[in-house]
Amino acid sequence: MKVDATGLWKKFIVAGAAVALVAGTMSTPPAANAAGVIKADDDKWISIGMGLRTSFNAVEGASPGGHYSNEFTVDNARILINGKVHKYLGFEVTTECFNCSVGSNRFNSTSFPNFAPQGSLAGIASFGGNSSIGLLDAIAKIEINEHLNLWVGRMLLPTDRNTLNNAFYKASFSGLRGAATPAMFSANFDYGAGLYGRDNAATIWGKVHPGGIHLLYAFAVSQGLRHPANIGNSLMYTGRLQVNLLNDEPMSGYYTAGTYYGTAGDIIAVGISGQHQKDGAGNPSAPWGVSDVTGLSVDLMVEKLIPNNMGVFTFNGDFRRQWARYAQAAFTTPLIPLLGIVDCFCVFSGHSWSVQGLYLIPAKIGVGRFQPYMRYTAINPLESASRQEWEGGVNYVIDGHNARVAFFYTYGDIRSKGANYERTATGDKVDSFHVALQVQY
Repeated sequence: MKVDATGLWKKFIVAGAAVALVAGTMSTPPAANAAGVIKADDDKWISIGMGLRTSFNAVEGASPGGHYSNEFTVDNARILINGKVHKYLGFEVTTECFNCSVGSNRFNSTSFPNFAPQGSLAGIASFGGNSSIGLLDAIAKIEINEHLNLWVGRMLLPTDRNTLNNAFYKASFSGLRGAATPAMFSANFDYGAGLYGRDNAATIWGKVHPGGIHLLYAFAVSQGLRHPANIGNSLMYTGRLQVNLLNDEPMSGYYTAGTYYGTAGDIIAVGISGQHQKDGAGNPSAPWGVSDVTGLSVDLMVEKLIPNNMGVFTFNGDFRRQWARYAQAAFTTPLIPLLGIVDCFCVFSGHSWSVQGLYLIPAKIGVGRFQPYMRYTAINPLESASRQEWEGGVNYVIDGHNARVAFFYTYGDIRSKGANYERTATGDKVDSFHVALQVQY
């Protein structure tokens, strides 16, 4: 690895200038994330909000000649609409700019960078469809009480905490770096297995509080993979149980967050989730090329307010095991031999794990507080090369998840090897530098 010292200093200067600009120009903290509300009465109202995540990315070897890339990227640009039409009936609609960062070297908030299934026709056209702005969530909510609710439409599946944190509630900007579930590996609904962790589904969820603990359950039936590999047109089944031993989490539905910056008190949360779809992966053109997909994940989130107002410590850890056993020929057998087009939904098979620690410094500097962190991620496919990544950085937290700046560095080969789980997968360990801004209302 050759290091260009002059180039790195320039990137540090750009990063520092961006942080200073945001800290210096925002003289007053923004309002809490409440969105604009139009209200007829307590049972009939509508709210409109927005969310934007944008970043500067410098990635080693990502430009011609092996130089660092220099890219300003719009990672997410969302409009959020929520409301109720009846005491027990609500709705949620969210849009996303799907194609804003296609082909960039950015860190996507809810999936890996540029992850379309290897060789799949799903990724040939454009990520997420042909339009730049498209439908992300569309949920009809039958919410009876805390214990029993039904959501129907397009939504996040109740898998691991990394997925359920959504784009804007991650502990760090880069989000998920471990092995992807099928809906996060996919690039579209009509030929893949969803998008950004979403799928068309019906989900039953609720909470109970036995013995002073807080137990959340969620079970979803979704369409899963829509692809020739799904020979029998089978459905996908996903379930999650989460136990909060101390304080409950104040998120909507069964969604989660990677940190609450101490506002929710002390938290110890353990989650376990499972997922299964018959014929949910592979390449039907290859011998022994189709497989069932089964996933199991365990995650832990701990947040502790240190006594005497000495700050907030946060820990996130997760482990994922996924089974998808198809022949390696699935990666190379073409759908149309004369054209050489390989159509394989070749999802991850193996295990991955990640740990992350963050410390929110109590002293306010300017309009925010600094939160340094470290993270390590390892991905170990059964029949492909392993890949690891270290990440270190600092968040400048202005108003929780509503306004923050991140400056972080990564080193590893997750980016260079990507979602290629063939036996021949190769990639060098590379450096990358990032400065990112997140705002929402």
